[in-house]
Amino acid sequence: MATGEEKPVMVVGVDESEQSTYALEWTLDRFFAPYAPNFPFKLIIVHAKPNAVSAVGLAGPGTAEVVPYVDADLKHTAVKVIEKAKALCLSKSVHGAMMEVFEGDARNILCEVVDKHHASLLVVGSHGYGAIKRAVLGSVSDYCAHHAHCSVMIVKKPKIKV
Repeated sequence: MATGEEKPVMVVGVDESEQSTYALEWTLDRFFAPYAPNFPFKLIIVHAKPNAVSAVGLAGPGTAEVVPYVDADLKHTAVKVIEKAKALCLSKSVHGAMMEVFEGDARNILCEVVDKHHASLLVVGSHGYGAIKRAVLGSVSDYCAHHAHCSVMIVKKPKIKV
């Protein structure tokens, strides 16, 4: 790559799930660690913190009292997710990754971050939900595969055969 030429951007979406951690580790092992310190991509790790009101669900009596506690818990979770991502990067000698936390729906946040940074690749984990759960909860990876303005890599954690 010529001096001064911008590296392509890779965005990795992370949450508190085991699948998300696996996807980040898989990505670091294949696209970053082997090339240290001359990484082929600029790495941006993104966590979408749910809005406390949407996390509580339907508003009703007592909702206003609960929201601050839910929000504090979501903020604490966001800090843990980013600390875990930073530690994983450091353990693989991957330095210089940008960490970003936004409040909102992960599907929209990831697509917006892709656009903002003109990313070449978005990496997300797969929770492996069945059709019914996916229909009810909505699949972040499915949404991003259809709406992100870049290539999307969905990393699935292998099922352990017993």
